[in-house]
Amino acid sequence: MVNQNLFHMKQPQLGKKISELRKAKGLTQEELVEKCNLNVRTIQRIESGEVTPRSYTVKALFEALDYQWEEVKNGFANENRKAPAYLYLGFAAGVIYFFLAFFEIGMEYEWIEEGKGQGSWSFLAVKIATFLTYASFIYGWVRLESFVPNQVLKIALWTMLGANAIWYSIDCYALITGQLALEDYYLVKLSSFGLCYAFLGIGYLCYKKLWSNIPQIIGALGLISGILIFSGIGVIFGLIPLTLFEIGQLGLMIWAINNIGRSNSPDSTFSAEFQP
Repeated sequence: MVNQNLFHMKQPQLGKKISELRKAKGLTQEELVEKCNLNVRTIQRIESGEVTPRSYTVKALFEALDYQWEEVKNGFANENRKAPAYLYLGFAAGVIYFFLAFFEIGMEYEWIEEGKGQGSWSFLAVKIATFLTYASFIYGWVRLESFVPNQVLKIALWTMLGANAIWYSIDCYALITGQLALEDYYLVKLSSFGLCYAFLGIGYLCYKKLWSNIPQIIGALGLISGILIFSGIGVIFGLIPLTLFEIGQLGLMIWAINNIGRSNSPDSTFSAEFQP
C-alpha cells in the first residue's frame, strides 16, 4: 500500500511507533484526536495494529506528533538515507563552541578581576562567536530531538537557548556601553545557567535503553554541574563535570546522527531504543 511504500513499515510496527511517539509527547489518545481530527476508535485500532491507515491519515498523525513527515515522505526512511546536513552543522558548531568557551571564560575572568568598563572588540567578538556557535549546537539538538522525541529535553533546550540569548545580549550591551559592570550581575547569570544545565541534565536522564547507560551518565553530569554552578560556591568544581557533560553531548549527538544515517526505517532498533 502507499503508506507501506513510504514508510517501509507494516502493522503492528506502525501502530507501535505512533503509540510511542504519542506517549513521548505526553499525550493521551483523546488529546491526539483533538490535534489531528480523527476519532478515538480510529487511533485505538491503528495503535493496536488492527487496521492499516491510509497515507493521509499517517501524515496527519505524524504532523500532530511533530514527527519529520516531509523527510520521511521524501525518502528519508529509505535504506540509503543520509542524516540532514543541518545536524552535522550543529555538531561542527558544538565543537567550535567547546574550544571558544575556554577563551571566553578566561577573558571574562580577567576582565572582572581588572574591573574594566567598556570591553575590547576582541572580547566582544569572542562573546558573539561563542553565542552563535552554542546557539547553533543547541538548535541542532532541537532538530535531532524531533527524530528521537523527548519532550522534557526539548523544553530544556529551548530554555537554554533563551537564557543564552538574554545573557549574551546583556554582556554585549555591558561591553559596548560600559554602563553595566559584568561583576554586578555575574552571580545571577551563573545561577540561571546552573538551573538551565540542571534542566538539560534531567532531559537527558529521560532517555532510556540507549547505548547502555550513556544518556543517564551524561544527564547526571549535567545535573551535578548545574547544581554546583547554581550554588555559586562550587563553580570551579562544576567546570569539571560541565566539561565532561558537553563532551558527552557532542559524542551522543554524532553517534545519533550516524545511526540515523544507517537506520533503514523509522522503526529501526535505534529509533525504538532512543525513546524516553
